[in-house]
Amino acid sequence: MTKRSITLILVALILGCLMLFGWILSDGSYKDVKSLPTETSTATPATVSTAAVTVIATGLKIPWDLAFLPDQSMLVTERAGNLVRIDKDGAKSSIKLPHPVPRGEGGLLGIVLHPNFANNKYLYLYMTTQSLASGTKNAVYRYKYENGVLTDEKTIISGIPGAIYHDGGRMEFGPDGMLYITTGDATDEKIAQDKNSLGGKILRLTDNGDIPSDNPFGTAVYSYGHRNPQGLAWDADGRLWSTEHGRSGITSGMDELNIIEKGGNYGWPVIEGDEFKEGMKKPVENSGPDMTWAPASAAFYKGSIYFGGLKGEALYEVLIDEHADHIHEFKTHFLNRFGRIRTVRVGPDGMLYLTTSNRDGRGKPVDEDDRIIRVNPDKI
Repeated sequence: MTKRSITLILVALILGCLMLFGWILSDGSYKDVKSLPTETSTATPATVSTAAVTVIATGLKIPWDLAFLPDQSMLVTERAGNLVRIDKDGAKSSIKLPHPVPRGEGGLLGIVLHPNFANNKYLYLYMTTQSLASGTKNAVYRYKYENGVLTDEKTIISGIPGAIYHDGGRMEFGPDGMLYITTGDATDEKIAQDKNSLGGKILRLTDNGDIPSDNPFGTAVYSYGHRNPQGLAWDADGRLWSTEHGRSGITSGMDELNIIEKGGNYGWPVIEGDEFKEGMKKPVENSGPDMTWAPASAAFYKGSIYFGGLKGEALYEVLIDEHADHIHEFKTHFLNRFGRIRTVRVGPDGMLYLTTSNRDGRGKPVDEDDRIIRVNPDKI
């Protein structure tokens, strides 16, 4: 073998090692990105590509939710009350909202775009508000978003019970074109079973805030008996899944993954976990009494429900069964790798986008926090 051949082989080996460890990258969809090594799922150990994970934004202030604009930029809600736009080239701009009161778990929370956003420019924001007369409440507002400006504010629903804890806040448009909204019990357990209260519920409204004629109780309430649901996702068969925070404190645990049915009673605070009571629905899966996921989102992709874990500090994946009476497999990804993971959304590129929540007073932030992380779900 000639010296030239040996040199070429050595160069190829060095380049291969650099690519293996993520020091040479081909992904340039966002400027100034940083790729990080992924961690193997603790449930199913395997070798994964370092190109599976890319940090696309840093230095955010408790990002709660995000939405993708038609031009591939994204809008991110910061709990402190800022709506942040992140362009494809990484440039950021921000709008300070007048209504949100960032207090405890409340503030500027969920965001969702109208299904016809490309034409009507409507977006919806869920936020915690406060007044001397009514105290802490939550509300959903609709705006027109054009050229980086919010106009035409409309109240979609208000008077949702609010508190330092358990404010719900997730929103999604369903396959039926209706707006679904999760609300918490605002630390008042009894209202979850009160069908006349908007707290501890999943609500369903038209895009204008009207009550659909086929809602089960003639009100905005679609399902009840919830503690603090914060994830909504529809699977390929059109079933609605929701993640829900279980009990907290010393006895924390019993977080839930539910299939939501119209008019269903999901038991809080009467039953939890595997307990059963006539007329109440058990979760498809729960974390049990000795483990806490603190699930704060839900997204469906290729037969799996993904959700972020705050206290669990992981990305969870549930391979669902077509009959929905049990699950095929439960996987844990990136355990303790990125800290507290809140939101998971599927981007227009088929990637998962995660937000961290390490600066919410409960995490251990690093200099880059909080971050938005893009994950290739086919490589984890």
